[in-house]
Amino acid sequence: MSLLIKNATVLTISGQKWDKGFVCVRHGVIAEAGPGEPGRHLYSDIEQLVIDAEGLYLMPGLIDAHCHVGLFDDGLGSEGQDGNEATDPITPQLQAMDGIFQDDRGFTEACRYGITSVMTGPGSANVIAGHFAFLRTTGRTVDKMARKPMAAMKAAFGENPKKVYGNQSKTPSTRMATASMLRDALKQASDYMQAVEDARQDENKKKPDYNGRWEALVPVLKGEMILKIHAHRTDDILTAVRIANQYGLRYSLDHCTEGYLIADILAEEYEKGKHEDCGKGKPGQGRLIGVVTGPLLSDRSKPELNRSDIANPSILSAAGLPVSIMTDHPVIPIQYLPVSAAVAMREGMSEDSALKSITLNAAAVCDMDDQLGSIEVGKIADLVIFSGHPLNFMS
Repeated sequence: MSLLIKNATVLTISGQKWDKGFVCVRHGVIAEAGPGEPGRHLYSDIEQLVIDAEGLYLMPGLIDAHCHVGLFDDGLGSEGQDGNEATDPITPQLQAMDGIFQDDRGFTEACRYGITSVMTGPGSANVIAGHFAFLRTTGRTVDKMARKPMAAMKAAFGENPKKVYGNQSKTPSTRMATASMLRDALKQASDYMQAVEDARQDENKKKPDYNGRWEALVPVLKGEMILKIHAHRTDDILTAVRIANQYGLRYSLDHCTEGYLIADILAEEYEKGKHEDCGKGKPGQGRLIGVVTGPLLSDRSKPELNRSDIANPSILSAAGLPVSIMTDHPVIPIQYLPVSAAVAMREGMSEDSALKSITLNAAAVCDMDDQLGSIEVGKIADLVIFSGHPLNFMS
């Protein structure tokens, strides 16, 4: 089956905007795209569906790079709260896929508002919380929805781990303990990884017993999986950078609420991380791959949010950082992702950066930009059509 969309205002997100353009899809992949009228040869497929999008906007599907849809289920109360295993601060072995309720109405509402992919996973109760999953927002089973079942590993700094375990009179109850526990876990996982490798190379050495916790961290230590770090305050952000550099990790800074206060420092870290040796597990060579800001439409509900500023995405973007915008659903209902980007644009973010923050930059910070996030030949035809400009909430 082929699909031809013509006469649309096409926002490619890859550097071009066509006031009247077309996209041809074959077997679920973008086969051709360009300005003007499609060539006559594109009409030859007898199974082709043609959509005339005159006066409409065509763009890549929107992506929420950090949310908890399906894990904190909309309207179900405590029975639907499966996002925080608040009994052990180190749980890298957990997988979001095993807790997601595929019929959460948040998925339906996301799709209806043009959000076709989400990075969803555990909350921030734990120092290491487990795997995020990258999903489509349609599908009858979570397995069918999954684009990448184990897309990132979640870690958290700041008030949340302190509060959860401090209230139980357990560690961590301070920021020092949170950082120490993360380092200890990475060190133990590193030792485990080395022991496995030594046994593989030398048959006289005993292979260590399987350990699910440390096994889950091996891809993070090798730079094959992003460490997705929850951090709001400047000190927590900088501690995250310090530890990521110590272990040579690939990482994103999620929330990054006070990032605008240290935008120059983060921009410097981002530039340093571009070196080809960075983010591959070499000590001292971490790679910051992007910043995921938000939720933007919330109040200052706790102390570490008291310096939040809605201009944060604009300031970070202007500093040269690739910025994404999240809803943190259910904190902000997921359907308000494009509204969040529109608000960021109102506060000084360029239109191009605002659109990228919920498409191409969001795909990149989820390790999916080779497949999604822009209209380019060869990418998955994950497309949405809006009645008007996508950042106009009336569309």
